[in-house]
Amino acid sequence: MAKKAKKQQQSGGTPATVALTAAGVDFTVHAYDHDPNHPSYGEEAAEAMGVSPDRVFKTLVADVDGALTVAVVPVAGSLDLKALASAVGGKRAAMADPALAERTTGYVRGGISPLGQRKRLPTVLDDSAKAHTTICVSAGRRGLEVELSPTALAELTEAVLAPIGRT
Repeated sequence: MAKKAKKQQQSGGTPATVALTAAGVDFTVHAYDHDPNHPSYGEEAAEAMGVSPDRVFKTLVADVDGALTVAVVPVAGSLDLKALASAVGGKRAAMADPALAERTTGYVRGGISPLGQRKRLPTVLDDSAKAHTTICVSAGRRGLEVELSPTALAELTEAVLAPIGRT
């Protein structure tokens, strides 16, 4: 398995797609030309793929009581920090420093994937994901999304499902 994952990464795969392949999960990769002038990475992805923003989820890194935590919420809304803290048994949450999020996950802002991170972080997936057969999340770089079942995403990331998104 390691040889297959290494070969895929060398041929343009990302740690996220390598992790999905290694786990044997069904997924589809969607590539699009990233516009650095677009005001929202997530909305750009939804528009480029022609997918409802309710099915495209953004990956945010927050600091919950001193511990980095991943929040995965629809791009159509925003993150409820208080709900995130509550979902992981914390008291206070704030958005993490972007440079720290990049160093910890191994991904760049706008391309942070909940999958294949350099350091595995506690993850919370907004429970609205359950309403969809498949959702899209970053595949590990700007202009690249991966579509998979929310169940598979939750299992691979060991995510807690909770109402952490606001519309």
